[in-house]
Amino acid sequence: MKVTLHVWRQPRPDQPGRFVTYTANDITDHMSFLEMLDVVNEELVAKDEEPIHFDHDCREGICGSCGMVVNGRPHGPQVEGATCQLHMRSFKDGDEIWIEPWRSKAFPVLKDLVVDRSAFDRIMAVGGFISVRTGSAPDANAIPIRKESSDWAFDAAACIGCGACVAACPNASAMLFTSAKIAHLGLLPQGQPERLERADRMVAEMDRAGFGSCTNHGACENACPKGISVDWIAMLNRDLLKAKLVGTNS
Repeated sequence: MKVTLHVWRQPRPDQPGRFVTYTANDITDHMSFLEMLDVVNEELVAKDEEPIHFDHDCREGICGSCGMVVNGRPHGPQVEGATCQLHMRSFKDGDEIWIEPWRSKAFPVLKDLVVDRSAFDRIMAVGGFISVRTGSAPDANAIPIRKESSDWAFDAAACIGCGACVAACPNASAMLFTSAKIAHLGLLPQGQPERLERADRMVAEMDRAGFGSCTNHGACENACPKGISVDWIAMLNRDLLKAKLVGTNS
């Protein structure tokens, strides 16, 4: 199998980037997309050329670090899967593949396909935690929780923070990520005391980071590798309205 790659190469954040064309030879359909890039990089290194820089870690669809746009779609053509879970059997011999980084003011490109996603870390730092005393682990396990609430919280907690929602959104909004992180804490009894303040603080930090606003396109849900629902955005909007009505310390 042979494919042609058009890869975004950008040496530094303050320098312009461009697409560079490479040929990937002897690729099997059993390879993952990242393994294919590994093969290309080995050939580049053998020729004393700069390898393609891209983020990756677990390669099991858990860490969320492997995000890139493949043929105009965050994480590529498969449904509910990260880039590391994309396999070359999704392409045909002779295909041309365009690969570029997330595009967002809040996710500046560091090098090639690597972007700075520390804005997500800052959002989590201002509210993605429970600071009230909840007791030890046995105490927490003894708190009755409705199955419906625990199921919803688990669904929201499935977010891996990859940033595909931002890359897919025409406004580069981070509302799906932020709402999922707020929901998985706010749905549980331990997260209730700070629920409104948490929503207010995290959304304020999201705005400061430079993400756009949500206008309900729904592209974020379609691009999410974990199928996070836009229902959490609706819940977040309700919490924000309540926070403004009752007032918070943020």
